[in-house]
Amino acid sequence: MTAPALDSERLLADSIAGKFPDARGRFGPFGGRYVPETLIPALERLEEGIRKHLHASDFQLEYQLQLKSWIGRPTALTYAARLSKLWGAEIWLKREDLAHTGAHKINNAIGQALLAKRLGAKRLGAKRIVAETGAGQHGVASAAACARLGLPCTVYMGAVDMERQAPNVGRMRLLGATVVPVTTGDRTLRAAIDEALRDWVADPLDTYYLIGSAVGPHPYPYLVRELQAVIGREARAQMLEDAGGLPDVLIACVGGGSNSIGAFHAFVPDKSVAIIGIEAGGRGKGLGDNAATLSYGSPGVLQGSFSMLLQDQDGQIQETHSVSAGLDYPGVGPEHALLLAAGRVRYQTASDEEALEAVKACCEYEGILPALESAHALIGAKQWAARYPGQRILVCLSGRGDKDMPTLQNTLLAGAQ
Repeated sequence: MTAPALDSERLLADSIAGKFPDARGRFGPFGGRYVPETLIPALERLEEGIRKHLHASDFQLEYQLQLKSWIGRPTALTYAARLSKLWGAEIWLKREDLAHTGAHKINNAIGQALLAKRLGAKRLGAKRIVAETGAGQHGVASAAACARLGLPCTVYMGAVDMERQAPNVGRMRLLGATVVPVTTGDRTLRAAIDEALRDWVADPLDTYYLIGSAVGPHPYPYLVRELQAVIGREARAQMLEDAGGLPDVLIACVGGGSNSIGAFHAFVPDKSVAIIGIEAGGRGKGLGDNAATLSYGSPGVLQGSFSMLLQDQDGQIQETHSVSAGLDYPGVGPEHALLLAAGRVRYQTASDEEALEAVKACCEYEGILPALESAHALIGAKQWAARYPGQRILVCLSGRGDKDMPTLQNTLLAGAQ
């Protein structure tokens, strides 16, 4: 399938004006709702609940209280002095690794869990939560949010990801969640989403699907964006106060795209700020060697949404590869596809080796262990600094790297005494 011809200037103007998603759940040509008929009533209830509750004062009061007293927001903005000297630019880190459970995922998880309790108030909300996870951070966040609110939680996780993210599997179980290994398909995030969708289809009335990224059928991409937009709002205000002005460039890693769309949203209208999304370049450009959907993909439908996908000439979704489990996904949120088509955000790649290099540098120069996902964004900062020395660079450090220790033991620390 070829990409549709688009008026990029009009798309960008409509995006800035807040016209997306439209009434059909579209971000320009992307997005929509491609699901079995059995899920339409559940999605319509969710959409109605979002309109009623999400921006209501009582919901926001409860949500903001959880963000402050439980998650620990606002998260810090850290000036990375030694990395700045090493790379020759001002490097500022938006520290989502400092949020409760160790990543940005908790912003979305607690928001959706609160919403799930309000949906269908006559039935006292959803009776159970299902979620999917790749790197495990969304699973941990969902388990924690459900424990906080007293909701049963089932998390689907690919068998491959369970092996490389073993610490997070234990955390989910300690938090009271049931973790279900997915042994079908590619046994990573895509397969986990498939299984979570099957669970939801089987019981859409009493089950709430707490999706972890800005993907899936409408209204999920919008809902996740709204819950994660706190990242960008905080970072913009902090840059003005602490750095004395807006950044020259904002950089974040992109898998499904929740940390990045949350960081980008507040800055899209700022014409002076370049915005860069860094995808998983993996082992190379070949199909199956990376997870760089926006860099190498083409339009198609996956798991309820029309967006950019990694697929072959026959439209078959391909397995992906990344050293980072959280970026190992063959699709991307439809709003990212819009921002690419509108020319507002530039998307590029970082390889496995480069990401590991960035983990090492951030540890040794700043005393911060970043997630492998976040390390891709750090490589983007290094590359930008080499091209534009002295500029002010804001990086969304989406999570911490404790969860990646099994992978790091087999790579960076292999053979270390």
